Amino acid sequence: MDSSSTTRRQITRQKLYEAAVTLIAEKGFSATTVDEIAERAGVAKGTVYYNFKSKTELFEELLRHGVGLLTQSLRSAADATDARGGTRVEALDAMIRAGLVFIDRYPAFTQLYVAELWRTNRAWQSTLLVLRQEAVAVVEGVLREGVAGGELSEEIDIQLTAAALVGMVLVAALDWQAFQPERTIDDVHSALSLLLHGRVSGR
Repeated sequence: MDSSSTTRRQITRQKLYEAAVTLIAEKGFSATTVDEIAERAGVAKGTVYYNFKSKTELFEELLRHGVGLLTQSLRSAADATDARGGTRVEALDAMIRAGLVFIDRYPAFTQLYVAELWRTNRAWQSTLLVLRQEAVAVVEGVLREGVAGGELSEEIDIQLTAAALVGMVLVAALDWQAFQPERTIDDVHSALSLLLHGRVSGR
């Protein structure tokens, strides 16, 4: 497959991802049809099946694509902090902001991702758990570096702390978009940054 064909296919897949995530967020997975996805994406129904064997495969690949983008955003934030000689806490703070930026850009995907994490009867459940761990593992890595370097306490539970940080960003961002849309991303980041730095108690 030449580069132009590959590019066209990537563009088509992106259109299908965007159509699917919007429709499924609106109607739910079961109520969304392949015909509707094709129509929303502006392609023929056969194009959907050319790229994906089924609606289930499309959704599973959508999850891979979206969580992959989130994971890369977190990793890039950590790497950029490291490149300028920042601390591990600064890296975590940068990752919080990167997560908020991602969620602000892809709100429908984030809603789907959070909803699907708590379902247990889906064909893609095992894939989703692997993808979740990939995102959380980026945060775990920074926490381990912080502990090893003496910047963070050895008493912290790295796995739970990483999951808590990711969960904090996801839930706070969804609450922001649903109930406090007048706030800016700087407002939300500032509030979460205070939590990260342990400055909520006022001491």
